[in-house]
Amino acid sequence: MNIAIIGCGYVGCAVAKYWQHKMTFIVTATTTTPERIPELQTVAQKVVIAKGNDAETMQSVLQNQDVVLLSVGAKGANLYEETYLETAKTLVAILPQLPNIRQIIYTGSYSVYGDRSGATVDENTPVEPTHTSGIILHETEKLLLSATSEKLRVCILRLGGIYGNNRELIKIFSRASGTTRPGNGEDITNWIHLDDIVGSIEFARQHRLHGIYNLVDDAHLTSQELLDTLFAKHNLPTVQWDISQKSNRPYNAKVSNQKIKDAGYKLIHPQMIF
Repeated sequence: MNIAIIGCGYVGCAVAKYWQHKMTFIVTATTTTPERIPELQTVAQKVVIAKGNDAETMQSVLQNQDVVLLSVGAKGANLYEETYLETAKTLVAILPQLPNIRQIIYTGSYSVYGDRSGATVDENTPVEPTHTSGIILHETEKLLLSATSEKLRVCILRLGGIYGNNRELIKIFSRASGTTRPGNGEDITNWIHLDDIVGSIEFARQHRLHGIYNLVDDAHLTSQELLDTLFAKHNLPTVQWDISQKSNRPYNAKVSNQKIKDAGYKLIHPQMIF
């Protein structure tokens, strides 16, 4: 099987490694960073420098591919439209010239749900992104799903916060130790381990999943629970909360993962690894 990974960063690189070594697929990876070519050549048979809005290069990369994993990541808040939406527009525009593609798997974000004051949301909940990046991510989802046809399945994975090897929780939050944060720490967090992202992408490919699936673990800890547990484990000062200030997190929802479980996926790490 020929598989292209558009945006071979933290997630894409891990998936490429799995697919090349475990499944012996022929993997083509794209990056916008020439310095990463040597690293990616260890996990993919072919590496191409390509921007998502470069239709000619993208069409060349995707010729004769069976599956496309769209796993791009914006390098800054001001690059969301270019990174996500423009790449999706390019991909959808050239699909008529790419008859071999049978599935697109896209790694999005649960942030599209917006601030629900901690209420439970699932894939049937109307999205209400409260920030520009969330709006762009939702537009990207809609555009990709519009490309669905009898021969083409589109699977959207709404990921929780990503952590895992070389992106451990303590690395993500170490600077918060001993600080004061706005709010009461009662907002709900949703996380997913890299192992489960790789596992669910392969599950989606194998079972040709179509539609939207939330991908988060079972923990659903509040910010306070997460940080207290993390810093206690590492013997670091905990966070203090300032309830006189409003929390600055633009999303707060308890994201259900029941749909992907009902499809048959079993989480590798259902609880958080501290």
